[in-house]
Amino acid sequence: MTSTVSNPKSNQTQNFFEDYAPDFDAIYGTAKNPLQKLINRYFRRSMRMRYELCMRYCAPIEGKSVLDVGCGPGHYSIALAQRGAADVYGIDFAGQMIDLARVKAAEAGLDNVCRFETADFFALDTKERYDYVILMGFMDYMKDAEAVVDKALDLTRKDCFFSFPVAGGFLAMQRQWRYKKRCPLYLYRYEDLQRLFAKRSGFNFRIRRIERDFWVQVSRHL
Repeated sequence: MTSTVSNPKSNQTQNFFEDYAPDFDAIYGTAKNPLQKLINRYFRRSMRMRYELCMRYCAPIEGKSVLDVGCGPGHYSIALAQRGAADVYGIDFAGQMIDLARVKAAEAGLDNVCRFETADFFALDTKERYDYVILMGFMDYMKDAEAVVDKALDLTRKDCFFSFPVAGGFLAMQRQWRYKKRCPLYLYRYEDLQRLFAKRSGFNFRIRRIERDFWVQVSRHL
């Protein structure tokens, strides 16, 4: 695992996403500008692919509960609620993202199913477990991957889904350059993830390479 910066300020990532919030919707297909649509289609394809994989492997979702960690403006949460999830809890450390998510849930008539809060992932009570725990685009900014994975697995009854940005190659180098002064960024190799998940007893895992990310599904033995 490699990082683009050392000893980052604790609020650097939060500030980055507070500023980024108004533009985030476009990545999931709501952009109206033709140039932005083109950028999203070709350079953010990985984000679309991991979204589609989560929708597929959360099925059947009817009556299930979901924890969406780093939920942003609620795209995953709202989509799963529309598919029949009974309880969806989205958390993010960026208040503007949470504001967007609440508005979108209300517009979709799903604010009785979706709850969105600015919250600390590590402070969540593990007595409350969820059928599915989703951490998409979250591990990119987490220094202690071991602690995040342990917490996520404690919170799930069934499956956890993670994405990890791939180290090496042009896209990783370009992303490192863009993020260097904005917020910390942690990149991973396949071997890093094998070591990270192989030591977890009571779970099966699979790692899938999708463009510039690894998508990981971890399933609890039932």
